Amino acid sequence: MAEDITKPGTNKTASTMEERNRRRSERVVLRVPLQLSAKMPNGKRISIEVYSLVVNAHGGLLEIGMELPSGQQVILSNPRNEKVASGKIVRVEASEEGRFSIAFAFEFPAPSFWPVSFPPADWSLVGEAV
Repeated sequence: MAEDITKPGTNKTASTMEERNRRRSERVVLRVPLQLSAKMPNGKRISIEVYSLVVNAHGGLLEIGMELPSGQQVILSNPRNEKVASGKIVRVEASEEGRFSIAFAFEFPAPSFWPVSFPPADWSLVGEAV
């Protein structure tokens, strides 16, 4: 019986390839201004302008001027096509000059949320709620 054994110090390239294969949809580099709204844990409501950095049919990476907690529910509005979608923050990283990179996931796949003229083929394979 063959066993699948992962040894310490595995090749980082193999790990990166494995992560890429796990993605639900292909990423696209796209800088788009968006409006992010949320009700903070302290009850305060915010509405701020953010920018997308990298997007896919299931979410994306945003550049934002404040830190938001992982798990935070958000509403994103795209003024270019008037689409609105809900999601949650899944990862937060400090970037340069007091800004943050925030990875988020849409509540439901939303490939048409992004203004992409030629979306990757796998974007058309996901269901859409937007």
